[in-house]
Amino acid sequence: MSRTLSRVDQVIHQFDNVLRTLVPGAAAASRPSPATSDIEDGEMSTEEREHAAGLMRINHTGEVCAQALYQGQGLTARLPEVRGQMEEAAQEEIDHLAWCETRLTELDARTSLLNPLFYTASFGMGALAGAIGDRISLGFVAATEEQVGNHLDEHLETLPPGDQRSRAVLRQMAIDEAHHAQQALEAGGARFPGPVKAGMTLMSKVMTSSVKRI
Repeated sequence: MSRTLSRVDQVIHQFDNVLRTLVPGAAAASRPSPATSDIEDGEMSTEEREHAAGLMRINHTGEVCAQALYQGQGLTARLPEVRGQMEEAAQEEIDHLAWCETRLTELDARTSLLNPLFYTASFGMGALAGAIGDRISLGFVAATEEQVGNHLDEHLETLPPGDQRSRAVLRQMAIDEAHHAQQALEAGGARFPGPVKAGMTLMSKVMTSSVKRI
């Protein structure tokens, strides 16, 4: 039987989530990486490896933002079933976080130094959306996952032909993100209008352009 967490327990749990998200190597995937041992990379030049690492750094930071978003929303969501859905989706995003970090290590690259900044901003947006109402909160999830899906499609097109391991990771991530977006809409999430989505796209471009190399 589950028990209600005290305020202190909630603070400890939240701090643990922050550490698992931001500390390198702390995120543990619950599913095996799609980049299985039988998937091997082809030949890649130094420039191609650097380009692939930049894309995977963007995707890793995107997962940091997703974790912060879900954690912020889960903190302020009003309905228990909505909080539960946020927690389930967040666990799959932890998988993505760990997979991207592993792939960056394989490419001899690091995660972005700007992750704490984007985590803080995303947590605040998630908490605000949750406080406004579950319908808006779920709609924000759907719109965000749609944005992430668009980034993944672009990255799959621009990855070097030899980078088969990153490709396997991004394909599974795209499947999961589409599922999260559909779940959020089916749970009653609002469909955001075009201008709102355009603003979100602009913010995501700021993130992608800054973290690719930093």
